[in-house]
Amino acid sequence: MCIVINKAAVVRLELRANPMKEDTIEITGFHAHVYFDTASRDTAARVRDSLGAKFDVRLGRWHDKLIGPHPKAMYQVAFLPDQFSKVVPWLMLNREGLDILIHPETGDDVKDHTDHSLWLGEKLELNIEFLQKLRIT
Repeated sequence: MCIVINKAAVVRLELRANPMKEDTIEITGFHAHVYFDTASRDTAARVRDSLGAKFDVRLGRWHDKLIGPHPKAMYQVAFLPDQFSKVVPWLMLNREGLDILIHPETGDDVKDHTDHSLWLGEKLELNIEFLQKLRIT
């Protein structure tokens, strides 16, 4: 797999499993979903405040109740591909024990949340059926 970042802030992943066929997926952005519970909410707030202060990210609303495919309370952090190499290593070292899902935005929500995702901490079970139903409508 080769990751190329161009000036338009789009990442192209070239998958070369079959040398006779080349697939290219455009990534237009990334989401980090930071999960928390009542006991870890203050920690989540500290991580959130640091992300907002240190990086060019868009901080989403706090979701104290389940939303979409997410199995726990969470907030979303959105960032462009040119921020990936800054935001993700920082989260690796500063997540303070929180579980975090990081996924690209390619236009395929199911694959983005499953095959294309990475986890920091425990991998939580997402409600993928919720995303599959969105595909149909």
